[in-house]
Amino acid sequence: MGRIPDHYLPPKALWPELIVPDEFSDTPERLNLAHHLLDRHIEEGRGENPAIKYQDRTITYFELQRLVNRFGSALKDTGAQPQDRIGIRMHNSPDAIMSILAVEKIGAVPVPVSPHLTAQEMAYVIDDAEMKFLIVSAHLAEPFHGAKEMIRGKTRGIIAGEIPGSTGDEEDLRLDAMLARGSPDLDPVLLNGDDIAVILYTSGTTGLPKGCVHFVRPSVITTRLVNRYVYKIRPGDTLGGAAPVSFAAGFGTITLMPFDGGGAISLLPRFSPREMLESVARHNVTIFTGTPTLYRAVAKYPDFRRYDLSRVRLFTAGGDMLGAETLQRWVTLTGKPIWEGLGCTETLHLVTSNTMNPEPAPKSIGKPLPGVRIRIVNQQGLSCRAGEVGSLLLKAPCGTVYWKPYENGHRLLSLQESSVGDGWNRIGDAVYFGPRGNIYFVSREDDIIKSSGYRIAPAEIEEVLSQHPAVADVGVIGVPDPDRGQIARALIVLKEGHEATPALQQSLREFLKRRLATYKMPRQMEFRLSLPRSSSGKLLRRVLRAIARA
Repeated sequence: MGRIPDHYLPPKALWPELIVPDEFSDTPERLNLAHHLLDRHIEEGRGENPAIKYQDRTITYFELQRLVNRFGSALKDTGAQPQDRIGIRMHNSPDAIMSILAVEKIGAVPVPVSPHLTAQEMAYVIDDAEMKFLIVSAHLAEPFHGAKEMIRGKTRGIIAGEIPGSTGDEEDLRLDAMLARGSPDLDPVLLNGDDIAVILYTSGTTGLPKGCVHFVRPSVITTRLVNRYVYKIRPGDTLGGAAPVSFAAGFGTITLMPFDGGGAISLLPRFSPREMLESVARHNVTIFTGTPTLYRAVAKYPDFRRYDLSRVRLFTAGGDMLGAETLQRWVTLTGKPIWEGLGCTETLHLVTSNTMNPEPAPKSIGKPLPGVRIRIVNQQGLSCRAGEVGSLLLKAPCGTVYWKPYENGHRLLSLQESSVGDGWNRIGDAVYFGPRGNIYFVSREDDIIKSSGYRIAPAEIEEVLSQHPAVADVGVIGVPDPDRGQIARALIVLKEGHEATPALQQSLREFLKRRLATYKMPRQMEFRLSLPRSSSGKLLRRVLRAIARA
């Protein structure tokens, strides 16, 4: 068994307290994630059930297991060992799921890599993770070959598909060839519960990407917890959504949740409202998850009502503030609510959900999942009163453990120290307790605009502006002001056919005045052709602030 050097992880005194809810104490101490997600279902007689639905193709659990075994055994034969880090740079596809499960089955560590990273950013992540292999789709391989000139170590590529007009690097391996020579029989490597299951890198919008470590047993416990109380996936269910597998939200909803419950995943290779709606109808999706941005885009699609969404029994959202108007529009269109929740890369998946209520509490992220402990504290560290905005502290099955904290001048060691205190995990969200113990998300703490003594949540302004018929996209940031400290600036993308005229600006201001308190009004408006968003649809407000500073 490969051993991770002690200095690759922070001192255990700086780790958060990881919670094991009593009902999941039966989770084995030694286990394999791929066995829990895949092999177990075949042993229990669900081999013919659909596991993956992709365009017009359906892959059963039996078929997925054979692919996983062939690729996993070929990886072993090529030198992959338990706890080796193996990168995966792919869009959402059957190959991506098969690769992640194969890596897990041999006890190695999958490291999803965003398809949007440049060659220089890739080189940093490859070196930081010390990847032995990088599995990459052919059409995403070019930046990897550019990164090879910058990386310190030796990382072999495994190319899925043919690179158009190129033979690629002669050292690269071919996924198809490995599948052809791999054995259909492969026993899962049992790992200790505190061995590493996955390393998820943050987007790097505040500097270099940060590797967040998640361990095997806590990952299984988190998956069981979230599925039992939020998604409730069982055989016959199909989960749909568009979150990229390279992000925590996508890794959780695409590779963990559907397979925990013996259901299927509906994969979408690229997002558009039309393709999203078509896949939901074609694949008989029963549970759907997405960001508020995705819901707004889909709800505005002119032909929405042509598609049958009646089989969907649960819509969930996370990643940003949904807003009451978006929720009401969705209920009007579908007759069903959207159940919000909160999670982050550091916690692997959700820690709160509105599904803990009989009915969704509008604008709320719900209550803590069973066993999860939450506090909301002010700047002095004292517990906040109901309605008072403060910092969210939590204890959950997974928490902040940064990879290689001693690198780059102990950069992540300092962040680890500020993120954890007395076992409590601070994840940087400003929230408050509302009626009946529900929690209300205000903003990321770094994003809150402090103007003339008021604390303004950008998402609240964005939610209102997004409802204006001329607005296609909007982002709000705080910018320095000599009198007020900060003022809100709205950056607006207009729909086709609308022009940035003084009359339109006045229309937008009148629209806001009828819906927002005066102190929340943006003092500046700027029209742009596009806004920076991650591939999961989240607005990159820090990038907007950098643009404003420049």
